[in-house]
Amino acid sequence: MEKCGDMMSQSDPRIVLDTPIGDNDANADTIRGYLITLLAALWDEGEQSNAKRPFGNSGWHGELYAALAQAGHIHGTVDKHGYIDNVDTHTGNLLIKDAIRTLAGPATDAAPI
Repeated sequence: MEKCGDMMSQSDPRIVLDTPIGDNDANADTIRGYLITLLAALWDEGEQSNAKRPFGNSGWHGELYAALAQAGHIHGTVDKHGYIDNVDTHTGNLLIKDAIRTLAGPATDAAPI
């Protein structure tokens, strides 16, 4: 077990977006790329979209949490295969929501998430 996130930061959403993400179902290099691919999949699938399994399985939250933990943005443990064992999902959710809002740019009228 690899313990991650010992130095949890108050991460800037732009830094979170640029966080590298390991092997993942979106084939993205960063959290930014992952979120963009996720939105594109939702758009392409429309009403047929399965939000629980956008890339064919239900592990997509875990891929983001693992990347956040490995980068030190949140506390967590990741096994030798990169899967999360224990992670601070509360802080992870807040960081991802801030990152999503940041994708909109400096001025947005987007609804709160």
